[in-house]
Amino acid sequence: MGETTAKIAASHPEQDYLALEVHTPGVGSLLKQVGEHALGNVRIIQHDAVEVLQHMIAPDTFDGAHIFFPDPWPKKRHHKRRLIQPAFVTLLASRLKRGGYLHAATDWEEYARQILEVMSSEPSLHNAAADFSPRPEYRPLTKFEERGLKLGHGVWDIVFKRV
Repeated sequence: MGETTAKIAASHPEQDYLALEVHTPGVGSLLKQVGEHALGNVRIIQHDAVEVLQHMIAPDTFDGAHIFFPDPWPKKRHHKRRLIQPAFVTLLASRLKRGGYLHAATDWEEYARQILEVMSSEPSLHNAAADFSPRPEYRPLTKFEERGLKLGHGVWDIVFKRV
């Protein structure tokens, strides 16, 4: 719903952020927060992230990308709907500048392991940690993370850098 994007943007006004979201209430919530906090460093595109990356973003553009608590699609038959798949990671990595980072976080251990495997398989990315990363200071706790922790889930951060 945009809380994390707004918090990160407010904490780092010297950096620009592009939020990609298809969920209309999430876009509306983020727009409200951008207005309330007068955030001049956030742009929002309400469209499918894959299509935006394919057709609107040039290679070697981003310093970093955040994918925090994407839908885990927990049923095995729905895993194909998960955002973090090999083709998407290859596309996203191509939009990162050399040295740029890709940071994902989830409260679903099985999905975390899949994310780690997919990102490890992308030759243009290198794991910033030996395995999972500690939560970087710039990532605030999200409502999904708080919910997951209350349910007894762990939280896994995965941070890779483009080589």
